[in-house]
Amino acid sequence: MNNTKSEPLLLINDLNKIFETPGGRVEALKNITLTVNKGELLTIIGPSGCGKSTLLKIVAGLDTGYAGPVLLNGKAISGPGVDKGVIFQEPRLFPWMNVLQNIAGNLSLRDSGVRDRVHGLVELVKLRGFEKAYPRELSGGMAQRVAIARALLRNPEVLLLDEPFGALDAFTRVHMQEALLEIWEKNKTTMLLVTHDIDEAVFLGQRVVIMEPRPGHIRSILPVKLTYPRERSGTAFQDWRRTIMNEFEKVEGPAVDFGSHI
Repeated sequence: MNNTKSEPLLLINDLNKIFETPGGRVEALKNITLTVNKGELLTIIGPSGCGKSTLLKIVAGLDTGYAGPVLLNGKAISGPGVDKGVIFQEPRLFPWMNVLQNIAGNLSLRDSGVRDRVHGLVELVKLRGFEKAYPRELSGGMAQRVAIARALLRNPEVLLLDEPFGALDAFTRVHMQEALLEIWEKNKTTMLLVTHDIDEAVFLGQRVVIMEPRPGHIRSILPVKLTYPRERSGTAFQDWRRTIMNEFEKVEGPAVDFGSHI
C-alpha cells in the first residue's frame, strides 16, 4: 500500500472477478486491493493467467462484470471514458490516416486548439518530421509513440498500458521504455503498466505489483527506492531486480520473462 496521506486517484477494494465458462466458474481475480496516487507510475507483473490484463480492463471500464468498488477520483468506474487512456500491445492505428490524423482521432484538426494540442504531443513523443507519415511508413516503436500521443490527447486521469512494448525487438523496447519515462516525467500522467518483463518493471515503476494466478491475486507490492534515471547495469538496480526475482521464485504458474540479464 502507498503510505502517502494524499487521497488516492484510483482506489480498488476487495475486487473479485469470476468468468462463467463451459467448463465451469473461473476465478480470474480475488480480493484485489490497491491504491494508486495521482502522478504515480505503477508496474504490474506476473505470469500468464494471473489476471493482469483483466485488472487493467476493469480499470479502463471495458469490463463491468465484477464485485467490489473500483473508484477513480472517488467515482465508480462504470464504463470507458476520456478520463482513462488505454495503450495495447499493438498500436491499432488507422492505416488510411497520417500521424496527425491518428493522434486527433475523431477530433477535427481544423480546430486550432486541437491542432495545437496534437502538434504539442508530436513534440512530446519526438515525432517531428513524421506528421504526414502513414502507419506503413513508421517503425514499430514510432507507431507505438503515435498510440501514446493519441491516448494523451484528452488529458486522461490515468494511462493504462497493457504490454505496450511486448511486440518490439529488444533494442526498440529499451528505447521505448526510456521514451515513456521521459513522457511521464514531463507530463506526470498517472500510469499503470502491465508487463512480463522484470527489468522493465524495475526500470519504470515507482512500485511493482506482483500478481499470482489460480485465482489471480496480489502477492506483494514493492516500492522501488531508486532515483530516475535508473542505470540497468548498476549495483542498486541489480539489487532491486534480485528482490523482485526472489518474490517470483515463490509464485506458482507459468514462467515470466526475467529480462536480458539471464
